Amino acid sequence: MVYSSLNALGATVVFATSSDNNNPPANLIDGDTETFWMSTGMFPQQITIRFEKPVTLTELTVDTYNVKHLKIEETTAEDPSQFQHVTDKEFAHTEGHLQSNSISLKGSSATHLRLTVTAGYDAFISMHRVMLH
Repeated sequence: MVYSSLNALGATVVFATSSDNNNPPANLIDGDTETFWMSTGMFPQQITIRFEKPVTLTELTVDTYNVKHLKIEETTAEDPSQFQHVTDKEFAHTEGHLQSNSISLKGSSATHLRLTVTAGYDAFISMHRVMLH
């Protein structure tokens, strides 16, 4: 099953390293590629998503702009701590349109998902949508 809106899973954004009133972190999980979370510059940029109940992470699709490198971590802890590395992904540069990348995960269960952009193709990046499969 594909969850284009993580809101459907009861997900909430519990942490972001930057926030803009016009493009808040919660836009990342609303399922709409027309809305987005925009960084305020500098790297790394990080966002942590909490799920209402544990979810199985098999595949993740992220729609982004100007992201060069993304690190994905997970935890089953009640609070967002004790994260375990899942994978790293290098994204190709796409000028003028979104980067859409499907990332295979290890199929483990998680209560929190942490996405860290460690590098971008510009000083500012945007993350438009995260989907679980």
